Amino acid sequence: MKHRSLQRVLYLFFGILLFLSGLFIGNKGLSPALFFDFRDSKRQTSESAFEPVLETWELIHEEYFDQPLDDELLAEGAIEGMLATLDDRNTIYLTPDEEESARNALEGNIEGIGAEVTSIDGDIVIVSPYEGSPADLAGLQQGDILLSANGVSLTGLDVFEAASYVRGPAGTSVNLLIKRDESQFYLDIERGVISISSVRGELIDDRFAYVRLSRFDTNTGEDLEELLEKLTAMDPRGLIIDLRSNPGGSLSSVVNVADQFLPEGVILQEKFGNGKEKVFESNDGESAEALPLAVLINEGSASASEVLAGAISDHQRGVLIGDVSFGKGTVQSWKTLSNGGGLRITVARWLTPSGAWVHGEGLQPDIEIPLSESNESESEDAQLQAAIEYLNDQLSSGQQVEIKP
Repeated sequence: MKHRSLQRVLYLFFGILLFLSGLFIGNKGLSPALFFDFRDSKRQTSESAFEPVLETWELIHEEYFDQPLDDELLAEGAIEGMLATLDDRNTIYLTPDEEESARNALEGNIEGIGAEVTSIDGDIVIVSPYEGSPADLAGLQQGDILLSANGVSLTGLDVFEAASYVRGPAGTSVNLLIKRDESQFYLDIERGVISISSVRGELIDDRFAYVRLSRFDTNTGEDLEELLEKLTAMDPRGLIIDLRSNPGGSLSSVVNVADQFLPEGVILQEKFGNGKEKVFESNDGESAEALPLAVLINEGSASASEVLAGAISDHQRGVLIGDVSFGKGTVQSWKTLSNGGGLRITVARWLTPSGAWVHGEGLQPDIEIPLSESNESESEDAQLQAAIEYLNDQLSSGQQVEIKP
C-alpha cells in the first residue's frame, strides 16, 4: 500500500500520460476517452476520471509478465494516444530529438534533405522542398508522396516519425521511394546542412522589385526589412512577392512581414475554442506600402503564406496570381515538455481580415495560371511573367485592375 500511495503522488500530475496505451498505440492506435474542462487557460481535472489511469499504471508495473517496463515509452505512448483521439494532424507530440530538430529548423538551420512534409490520409506528402536544399536540387516536387526511406515504409507514420527516417548527418545519403501521380521511382539524395536565408530579392525587368519568401522563420521579418531598404533605394515602380511553395512558419514572423506591405488595418483574426478572439493589425508608414503589388501563390503556399496573401487580397492591396493555395487555416501553439519533448497544439482558427476561413479550400488567385512542367524554368515562368505584365498595365493605365472580392 505504501508503494501504491507513493506512486499516486508522483504520477498524479502526469496522470493524463500514464495508461496502457503505451502497449497498444504502436500496433492498434487505441486510447481511452479523457474528459477535460478548459477555462481561462486553466485545466480543471477530475481525480475520479484519472483513477483508472493510475490503476492501470500500477497494475502493469505490478503484474505485467515482462519487467522492467520502459516508463518513458509508456508516457510517450499515452501522449500519442490522447492526441490521436483529436483527429487533427497538426496537433502532435515531438520526442526530445524531434523537438530539437524542429526548433533548429525554425531558426533556419536544418540537417537533412530540406523538405516540408505533411500527413494526408496516412501518406507522407511533400508540401514543398526548401529552396536550394538537397530535396529541391534532386527534383522533389510539391505533392510527391514519400513511400519509404532506406527500405522502411513511411505510410501510416506520423510526420515526425517519418522525418526521423529521412533526415540524418550531412554527407550521408537516403534512398527514397517516391510516388508521383501514377508512377513510382527511387531517388538517392545526399543529406546536407541547410542554412538558407528565407528572403532574397532583386530588381527585375529594370523596374520591379522581386522578393522571394521561402518560409517564415525567426529572422524573416528583419531580413526582409533590410532587403526592402536596398530595393526601394533603386526606385522600383512595382513589387512582386513570391510565396510559391512557401510552407509557412512563425505567426509573429508573418505579422511582421505583413506590416511592411500593408497600410494600417487588420492582418488576421484568431478565434479560440473558448469563444475568445484576437486581432493582429498592421501600422502605417512602411516604405513598401504604396508600391503596386502582385503576389505569386501555388498549391505549396500554406499557413503563414496564406495569412499574408489573404490580407493583401482582402485589403485590395494587390492581386494574387498563380494556383489555388494549400488551405491551412489553423494556428498551433508550441510547448516544451519536462522530458525535453514538445507538443504542438492547434489552439485557434485564423481568418482573413474579411472573416474568410481558408482551411481545406485555399485562396483563389485573381489571375489563375497553372505552372505546367513545360514552363518551369525561370526564363519561362508564366506566373512571374503574368505578374510583370500586371504591373506594367498598372503603370500604363495609372488605375487599379479590379480585384475579386
